[in-house]
Amino acid sequence: MRIPCPYCGARDSAEFAYLGDATPTRPDPEAPDAQDAFHDYVYLRDNPAGAHAEWWYHAAGCRRWVKVERDTLTHVVSQAQFAGGAE
Repeated sequence: MRIPCPYCGARDSAEFAYLGDATPTRPDPEAPDAQDAFHDYVYLRDNPAGAHAEWWYHAAGCRRWVKVERDTLTHVVSQAQFAGGAE
């Protein structure tokens, strides 16, 4: 699988470290149900089939975090951008 790093160009996935799902939002620690919300955030994750947003770290390249849109069935990467948006 090749991942298109926005800085380095298309690279083999072996250069990257996979961190996981990029869709969950961290719960507010001040919320009344914060303990339950953090439990769900950390331990209850979906394992979708199809289009999915993921975090990848370009460890053997520019050392930047990349948000990758990838189909988990075909491994086709539709887009990649730096974490936090464009630079």
